[in-house]
Amino acid sequence: MIVIAHLSDVHLDGDRRAADRTRAVMDYLESLPYDLDAVLVSGDIADHGTAAEYELARKLLVSRHPLVICPGNHDERAAFRQVLLGEEAAPAGVASAAPVDQVLRGEGFVLAVCDSSVPGEDHGLLADSTLAWLEDVLAGTPRDTPVLVGFHHPPVPLHTPYVDEIRQFGEERLAELAGRHPHLTAFLCGHAHTAAATTFAGRPLLVAPGVVSTLRLPWEPQEGPEHHVHLDEPPAVAFHVLGEDGRLTTHYRVVAARR
Repeated sequence: MIVIAHLSDVHLDGDRRAADRTRAVMDYLESLPYDLDAVLVSGDIADHGTAAEYELARKLLVSRHPLVICPGNHDERAAFRQVLLGEEAAPAGVASAAPVDQVLRGEGFVLAVCDSSVPGEDHGLLADSTLAWLEDVLAGTPRDTPVLVGFHHPPVPLHTPYVDEIRQFGEERLAELAGRHPHLTAFLCGHAHTAAATTFAGRPLLVAPGVVSTLRLPWEPQEGPEHHVHLDEPPAVAFHVLGEDGRLTTHYRVVAARR
């Protein structure tokens, strides 16, 4: 059995509230009596993409479990690489501006995490270089090894107008790629600030809940100063469980935030 914890959208902004909610989720994962196979944090780590926000993220997003963190539309690639990931600075316009694509090869699975962010924009798009990279990862992985693909932006509408306007576009290219690789098992994403499950390219598309806030669905009351989000809902995390029979199950768990 393979267990992957999945959280998203921590939006660290220097305020205590976001930091406390992030710390609560990470402390919860650290307290588990079970060693997880991976922890995925699927984007919007910083709220403004500043070095100070990534310094805080580097202190909070630590784990005894294998950890992979990808950017979202609020993130800034150069600072993300240099401060959060600890990579050496690159010449302007070269590596620091390239998509931050990462792969974790675990025992019996592969987690390929793509950068769907578009610098300076809120919507998502997988660059040609990212699709080529993902093709290589899939081609280089045995067909009997499941590959889970993560990114920030969902590539389909979720019936949430605020998010659907800035989802991942150009998704037909990703669907074509998936069609060539039957061992691509599922897609994991964030961005929507709501726990959700749907399908894309014939695979499960599983959306992590937001840590910093929860999106109000269109049929819920739209009220308060932040009318499109719940600020009083507790943070939550998803657990994706891949069984020996190849079946994927997802559990969503609410975490009590510190006050």
